[in-house]
Amino acid sequence: MEIYQLRYFVAVAETENFTKAAARSFISQPSLSQQILNLEEELGQKLFHRLGRKVALTTAGQILLDRAHRILAEADDAVRELKEDPAQGHRVSVGVIPTVAHFFLPAILAYCRANDVRLQLNSREDFRPTVVQAVLDGEIDLGVVSMPVNEPRIETSVLFSEPLLLAVAANHPLATAANVTLEDLRDQDFVMLGTGSSTATLVQRLLGDHDFEPRVAHRAAQLSTAKALTALGVGISVLPRSARTANDPAGLVYRKFSGQGPMREISLIRHYRHHHTKGAKIFSDAAHAVVGPMQSALATTPPFRTPGGTRT
Repeated sequence: MEIYQLRYFVAVAETENFTKAAARSFISQPSLSQQILNLEEELGQKLFHRLGRKVALTTAGQILLDRAHRILAEADDAVRELKEDPAQGHRVSVGVIPTVAHFFLPAILAYCRANDVRLQLNSREDFRPTVVQAVLDGEIDLGVVSMPVNEPRIETSVLFSEPLLLAVAANHPLATAANVTLEDLRDQDFVMLGTGSSTATLVQRLLGDHDFEPRVAHRAAQLSTAKALTALGVGISVLPRSARTANDPAGLVYRKFSGQGPMREISLIRHYRHHHTKGAKIFSDAAHAVVGPMQSALATTPPFRTPGGTRT
């Protein structure tokens, strides 16, 4: 059994077609078919049901597919590690959602420098669906996203939880209301993040639980744009606590929701079939190490702006 035969086998299993698998593998279809026949002969088992133009895994093929994924992942990781320069540190590629990236990635890098942890980090900032798909496709090793992720191939490890806050302009009536509930948002204009944003999806779900949809006046691609528009009074926003920064626009007020307010959970995700490389293990350990101090910092700084300009 050769590594290249396993790659051809996985290609056929995933495309369910010999011609498509051959094109993906950059070889001719007859050559790929012959290698699959050679593999079946060596194993003494048929791996595919040939159903005209389409194929389906046999029971033996289903058993081999899981092993093949693991073997190929180990082989690819071995090549990566052998090519790594020890002086540069172990490599890891990570995708992070925008509402987390701005504070989480700097915290990781600061931790690594302070503790002489050598890690060659390649990161991307993107919305949750794109990050999850990149993990599934093997384009990145890990993702940092909000829950839930309804994908059986994804393993999750909780990093932290944080409340969602109401963000309004200082002259908005809710800026000085005695209590604020989600029901109070029913007739408000919203400034929402893009449709790919997990925060926007969570807000829509929470309001849906109260039997109304947010009346979206503006859809912003960037968190900074959403905050600027909210500060101008063109709409309200519901943002995670970590969205607060010392550089927020003047006139932007954050309010806690009364009682048990809405929360979001941030987790580290990985493909359950992919080998946990040394770089991924180092990043995971660093991520969990910074969570405690980071949550304390988010809870205390920067303070809330009040309509009167004071801080609490």
